Amino acid sequence: MNQLSQETSPYLLQHANNPVHWKAWNENSLAEAKSKNKLIIISIGYSACHWCHVMEHESFEDQEVADVMNANYINIKVDREERPDVDAVYMKAIQIMSGRGGWPLNVVTLPDGRPVWGGTYFRKQDWIHTLGQLQEIYLSAPVKMIDYAEKLHQGIQSLGIIQNEKKETQINQNHIADLVKKWNEYFDWDYGGMASSPKFMMPNNYHFLMRYAYQKKDKKLLDFVNLTLTKMGYGGVFDTVDGGFSRYSVDNKWHVPHFEKMLYDNGQLVSLYSDAYKLTQNPLYKEVIQKTLSFVERELMNPEGGFYCALDADSLNPDNHLEEGAFYVWKIQELKLIIAADFDLFCQVFNINTFGLWEDGNYVLIQSFSLEKIANENNILLSELKAKKKNWEKTLYIEREKRPKPRLDDKCLASWNAIMLKGYIDAYKALAIENYLEIALKNADFIIKNLWSNDGNLWHNYKNKKSTINGYLEDYSLVIAAFISLYEVTFDEKWLSNSKKLVDYCITHFYDKKTGLFSFTSNLDQALIATHYETEDNVIPASNSVMGKNLFVLNIYFELSEYKQIAQRMVQNILPTINYPSAYSNWLDLALNFSDENKELAICGDLALNYAKKINTTYVPNLVLAGTNSKSNLPFLVDRYNPDENLFYLCQNQTCSSPKTNFTEIISELTFDS
Repeated sequence: MNQLSQETSPYLLQHANNPVHWKAWNENSLAEAKSKNKLIIISIGYSACHWCHVMEHESFEDQEVADVMNANYINIKVDREERPDVDAVYMKAIQIMSGRGGWPLNVVTLPDGRPVWGGTYFRKQDWIHTLGQLQEIYLSAPVKMIDYAEKLHQGIQSLGIIQNEKKETQINQNHIADLVKKWNEYFDWDYGGMASSPKFMMPNNYHFLMRYAYQKKDKKLLDFVNLTLTKMGYGGVFDTVDGGFSRYSVDNKWHVPHFEKMLYDNGQLVSLYSDAYKLTQNPLYKEVIQKTLSFVERELMNPEGGFYCALDADSLNPDNHLEEGAFYVWKIQELKLIIAADFDLFCQVFNINTFGLWEDGNYVLIQSFSLEKIANENNILLSELKAKKKNWEKTLYIEREKRPKPRLDDKCLASWNAIMLKGYIDAYKALAIENYLEIALKNADFIIKNLWSNDGNLWHNYKNKKSTINGYLEDYSLVIAAFISLYEVTFDEKWLSNSKKLVDYCITHFYDKKTGLFSFTSNLDQALIATHYETEDNVIPASNSVMGKNLFVLNIYFELSEYKQIAQRMVQNILPTINYPSAYSNWLDLALNFSDENKELAICGDLALNYAKKINTTYVPNLVLAGTNSKSNLPFLVDRYNPDENLFYLCQNQTCSSPKTNFTEIISELTFDS
């Protein structure tokens, strides 16, 4: 066994028996490369990554490959989920060198960690050949390689630099409209999402587009968002049998997924569908929420209340070989046996035809039409078809549970737990199911107990009752956002107090006054070859954009203008740099907070939580909500409580009108119905 046998990451442990002399990313491994003057191979992946497993089987389990790697290189394996900082820096290098990226991510660096070559997946002979060439160049022409590394290093350092203009101007709302108009050109009006494949869900994109469409009363844009959510809910990318979303679809119709199920996708999609349900009351959205949370609670929640990271894409097929999607796909003969008399109707619902066929006779279940349409065409009651569908899915679930399950990545990450925590809170807001709030509170306590140290810092990871990696900005920003959401449904001010403590810690240890942004890593951590400022909203929103939102909201609660100034400056510096709005949707959402449409509401009185519950079931994305049923010292609520009546203080950009007592009137002022 190599040194990875001492690690806790499931991904690293998968490579512990490789003949490659893998080491973990740490000071000792990097120091050894310098002392021996050897090139470094940095191979980055994650446990649910299909092509990572393929390259491991073809190359890293092969003795011939291992001999080449062990003789000439220091070999370091990195779990990108544990070390997103390392992943981000070397991903920039790959993108500069090749214009593309992905996983597995394989980079060769000088002994000091500066990259000289890299790519993603390589076949065995290509890998051996390239490693031989690089070693030959390093021995025969080291100056040439060092010169290239220096130029590439400069490129990495300059990539994504945002000018800190330090302007005190209004956010240009017309600029947002121009970007949305530009974005429209890439919409897929047949299946939703962007007109390309593969298709990623990108929840923060649709959070923003839904909010923008609602506030601007843009029906066509709202129709597009609903088309996207409906097709995603119909598609094979959503597991209608057991709930939960896979990471993306390889086609343009949300059909065949890349079958891994990631916690961060499912948490964000629950939040998205919860908001969409509040706006539309679409029963499909409710079904998606409930099935997904049922899946998470059953498959990804540990006894302590934490959430695991992922289920693998691969599982054992009938021939006992690992195969992508083997757990999820169906043959037509087994479906005929399972569904029996209803098979023809089942085929109409789930496309057991050329549309639903994947490969090798395997079908991935996908809807094309609403149950209402199918019921009408078959002259049966909608209620009867719904009951049949539910029974089919239950029967398929029981049958599928007999198969070998995909492997579980059972580490817990602070950032991903916070995303799922917020998903449960948003589902509770939309559906008022008490169990969702109970699970949310249990998870929040798990984070405080296991991922927040007595020294004030968050930990990034948790496995086997220990944490080993200091928290990144993504951990702080997403935990803060989840705690703020928890306050909105409990009015327990400890969640705001905790949020403020974490924000102040970030300002001390992450904020860079020179750039006006927060660095991804703490100033207490060992520096990498370049400082990373996460500004692009990817599948997970950029930690800086999330932090900007946190600062905006906490400024209202605590009346701390410096919080708002930091958030405003961040937006002002980012907006002029945006070319692709899909990569900055959370920033655009934050920019909307600075419009005249943003409002704040304080509910003060014995029935504060009751009224909050009603507001939380209403889609009001431009609202900051606070409340109390007793005297409060929270600056936004000071001197507003009256024990004799329930008062509503409606404010706009922190300017408040006289208190009102009519709740219906307040709801009317909050919504954009007309």
